[in-house]
Amino acid sequence: MIGFLQSLRLWFSPERIREEGHTPDYRFSLANERTFLAWIRTALALIGGGFAVDQFLPDLRWGVRVGLALALLGSGVLCSLRAVNHWVRCERAMRCGEALPVSRFPTVLSLAVGVVAVAMVVVVVLGLAGT
Repeated sequence: MIGFLQSLRLWFSPERIREEGHTPDYRFSLANERTFLAWIRTALALIGGGFAVDQFLPDLRWGVRVGLALALLGSGVLCSLRAVNHWVRCERAMRCGEALPVSRFPTVLSLAVGVVAVAMVVVVVLGLAGT
């Protein structure tokens, strides 16, 4: 829990990370930043997909439409929060000469997107239109 609180503090004051360890090769820091940006792009795509489902599929039953939209929006929110947390943890590990942190989040995100995709296929195949 203390490690999470330290990481959370670094979200809002990243200059503090310079107090830990030594400065890594800038190429590694830049690669870490590119990974962060890729996660943010993924989050934006999920959020956009959630809004698209809600706005452009009005013929779906309300519960189905809202459920799919909320699953995508929630995944986007979690992805964006995880992006900054992963960036901080990796930057700290590189500065301290530790192994990069591992995470189950990519698996969880993949499963969530897969479940939503299967649900959308079922909706299309079964034609769950209605009000």
